[in-house]
Amino acid sequence: MTAARVDPPIALLAELTYRCPLRCGYCSNPRDLGRYADELSTADWQRVAREAASLGVLQFHLSGGEPLIRTDVEDIVHAARDAQLYTNLITSAYGLDAARVAALRDAGLDHVQISLQHVRAEAADVIAGTAAHEKKLRAARDVKSAGLALSINVVLHRGNLDAVAELIALADDLGAERIELANTQYHGWALANRDALLPTRAQLDRAAAAAEDARVRIGARMQILYVLPDYYTDAPKPCMGGWGRRFVTIVPDGTTLPCPGAHELPLAFDSVRQHSLREIWFESAGMNAYRGTGWMLEPCATCDQRTVDHGGCRCQSFELTGDARTADPACALSPAHSIVVAARERSVLSPPEMLYRVRASRAG
Repeated sequence: MTAARVDPPIALLAELTYRCPLRCGYCSNPRDLGRYADELSTADWQRVAREAASLGVLQFHLSGGEPLIRTDVEDIVHAARDAQLYTNLITSAYGLDAARVAALRDAGLDHVQISLQHVRAEAADVIAGTAAHEKKLRAARDVKSAGLALSINVVLHRGNLDAVAELIALADDLGAERIELANTQYHGWALANRDALLPTRAQLDRAAAAAEDARVRIGARMQILYVLPDYYTDAPKPCMGGWGRRFVTIVPDGTTLPCPGAHELPLAFDSVRQHSLREIWFESAGMNAYRGTGWMLEPCATCDQRTVDHGGCRCQSFELTGDARTADPACALSPAHSIVVAARERSVLSPPEMLYRVRASRAG
């Protein structure tokens, strides 16, 4: 695919920092966090927001790690809003109080997405690796009181799947307009903990039924999204809508990626420290590496789904097989599908101990 045939991205994920006071074992952040300690400055992120708007981006998502560890989020939001971007804060809400909610609203923030781990504080705090649940609930209520739109996100795994009905009810009670029930994607820390996190098929079936029942009862007032794990679908997801097609991610040090997990790949990705976002999106080797279909091997190269699922996830292919060009092992036609099948079979066993991610919460 040549640069002339590439459309601008619709959304930018700004991973402001990988520092985080939580230690979730399903975190998709890279495990070598020290590589990203040299974070972009406030001025850098403000310039990125302006360049994103000029490029055609519509949505500016501020994430991490925990973005609120940075003291300049309001300044970045203000610049994005001035550039007429829709702004969304993706946060654990740890450290988010009424005063900061008001400051973010006044800076122009449109939407807040808060993560929950469970409905019960004790279970939630075990999953998060720290006492955070009650603080999250207070923050969610502060967001609603400030008049901001609220979404709840729950990363699902064997430790909380059986609480899906209660999680939906909690999000409804908090006044959320949307709840995303997203089964774990196995990258970063989550891949290291896959055997501890991967649920059984019976758990997934019960959770899917609970989500559908809730849609019937309360779907008119709250959007309920339930995303199956591709380990159980035998078909790959069109990850991020296809490589370098709709979304762009900028990690804390300025490296610019087609998706949040691509830093694991043996590719050279450019940084917004040295290049404009427009130049990176259209011209960089990293962004163009897996656009189109010319890179595909069999069975993807002649598959009638190749322009629908785009071969699945390049990061997952690389992490599981060592070759990013191979068919995503989530696909039943992949020569490496046995890796996924074996993981599913282990899910009926007692899970091993969780490996918690490194905690890093120094303010900056």
